[in-house]
Amino acid sequence: MGSTACIFVALLFIFSNMPCEAQLSSSFYDNTCPKALSTIRTAVRTAVSRERRMAASLIRLHFHDCFVQGCDASILLNDSSSIQSEKNAPNNLNSVRGYDVIDDVKSEVESICPGIVSCADILAVAARDASVAVSGPTWTVNLGRRDSTTSGLSQAATNLPNFSDGLDRLISLFGSKGLSERDMVALSGSHTIGQARCVTFRDRIYDNGTDIDAGFASTRRRRCPATSGDGDDNIAALDLVTPNSFDNNYFKNLIQKKGLLQSDQVLFSGGSTDSIVTGYSKSPSTFSSDFASAMVKMGNIEPLTGSAGEIRKLCSAIN
Repeated sequence: MGSTACIFVALLFIFSNMPCEAQLSSSFYDNTCPKALSTIRTAVRTAVSRERRMAASLIRLHFHDCFVQGCDASILLNDSSSIQSEKNAPNNLNSVRGYDVIDDVKSEVESICPGIVSCADILAVAARDASVAVSGPTWTVNLGRRDSTTSGLSQAATNLPNFSDGLDRLISLFGSKGLSERDMVALSGSHTIGQARCVTFRDRIYDNGTDIDAGFASTRRRRCPATSGDGDDNIAALDLVTPNSFDNNYFKNLIQKKGLLQSDQVLFSGGSTDSIVTGYSKSPSTFSSDFASAMVKMGNIEPLTGSAGEIRKLCSAIN
């Protein structure tokens, strides 16, 4: 064998034995923590059975994590000398919930597999299990995310959708994360469960616009006074018809001009997403399938893998 060939073989051997950047895999914990998924599932079921609303909160928590720095559990970090917590961002403060549930799940997983399962992966699995707990779709969660050692408070203030956003703004935000208009509408369908605070829909129910059903607005005004500051934290179901069941009623509501948030109703307001809403309103199976696919795509937004980040011992603090 010539010298050039020998060098090539040597290099090939070296590179083939170098650690590659890890990729997400559904079997990531099969050997290192085989009971991880069942432990998470049991804890989430318990939390949702205790409070049905928690299913929506856990799905939203995963969403708000992935849209800031990627799916890295940065949203779970508390304020510290080195961390400005994303929990204080306008779209998270007094709004995002479920932190305590994730902390409890993490504690249970740590008790069986210390230092193995990331908080970012727990968030992703908990979102899937929360959907299943309220008769929603299931999907295969790819695993292997690691936890960030930084927070993205400034990003959280600009990267998260707002309840007053218009359609173009929403399309742009989701597009910047690699999510299509169809993904966006499907993910918005998670508002078939959960609740919103009066402060987020007050303007919509009192503006007497043509894009809201008058009877629906009147009903919502009963627990949401017109005066700012009065009843700001009073909550209302995002889907008045079946608020605790994961179904396609959300889209039927939009067609009837009964979207609670402005950012909901803009999905059916004469724009490019009208046909998607109509399709989902007629086919719950299509919505379920697309929602599952969109959740997988969202869960793949810029994960930390390999040796990046860390596996936090506590989800609320870096090691």
